[in-house]
Amino acid sequence: QGIGERDPKAERRKLAIAYCERIRKKTEGLGSRQRSREIAKAITDLRHEFKVSLNYVLDAIAEHPELPMIARSSYYKIIKRKPKKPKRSKLIARIKEIFNRHKGRYGYRRVALQLIKEGWNITEKTVRYWMHKLGLKGIRRNKRKYSSYKGTIGKIAPNLIRRDFFAPMPNMKWYTDITEFHLNGEKLYLSPILDGCGGDIVSYTISKHPDMELVMTMLDRAFVKETALNNCIFHTDQGCQYQSPRYQRALKLHGITQSMSRKGNSMDDGLMENFFGLLKTEMFYDQEYKYHSLQELAQAIEEYIEYYNEERIKSRLKGLTPKEYR
Repeated sequence: QGIGERDPKAERRKLAIAYCERIRKKTEGLGSRQRSREIAKAITDLRHEFKVSLNYVLDAIAEHPELPMIARSSYYKIIKRKPKKPKRSKLIARIKEIFNRHKGRYGYRRVALQLIKEGWNITEKTVRYWMHKLGLKGIRRNKRKYSSYKGTIGKIAPNLIRRDFFAPMPNMKWYTDITEFHLNGEKLYLSPILDGCGGDIVSYTISKHPDMELVMTMLDRAFVKETALNNCIFHTDQGCQYQSPRYQRALKLHGITQSMSRKGNSMDDGLMENFFGLLKTEMFYDQEYKYHSLQELAQAIEEYIEYYNEERIKSRLKGLTPKEYR
């Protein structure tokens, strides 16, 4: 049995001493199930260390009645058990899946919201703990702003919103602005309409030029989709495009009331600025290397807006996406 010419009695005594040292501290204060697992582990370790059979180990221990023991059947039952997966393994795996699926755009609050939506009984505190432990950090925001203001060149509308941004129903409050992307010495402009009810993007246009066609094409696309706009207030800054008679005439023809923020009060445009900050932080800032041309960037913006409308959940909407809420 691998003992060679050594004294069998002395060898069994040596094994019993080793067994005693292994389990003496480990089994103190344990329940019967945990105690049996520790004994089985000690027996297995000794079989490998002394290179002997199970019978040999059990016989050596049996010579000392004061030592704790388990039956052969119990030993085999324990060692054949599949080890339990680490606690919260399914939760950890799902947290990773959500974080990676959204490309790091979800912080712990939004990950927790998604888990709750899926039926998990979880708190933000627990999700924050595991995300911190796993080193999963959401993308942080960055701020840069494009301004189309060129002085008073047309009619300035009153501020009807007064920072009361949200609406109880779709098409009651719309917002728009133009944002600028710099890539490899070139510029790209995005002009979207955001609805104040669910925060969804109603329509948008992308162009290399921040001209009237950018804005008017956006309007035309919105008017095709939404026809009942008589109670809609459309809020913008005092950009030159929005002071244009052409733009103002189009709104009037569709029964839309124009609203403008006051000059120098960026918070008046908070909802639109928030969307632009979100958009650029989650798909552009520090990721410019991904895009080799304005065409690739434009495609990425389109994909993000679709993702934002249809997949990205919002805390304000109780875990729904803008499309689901609408």
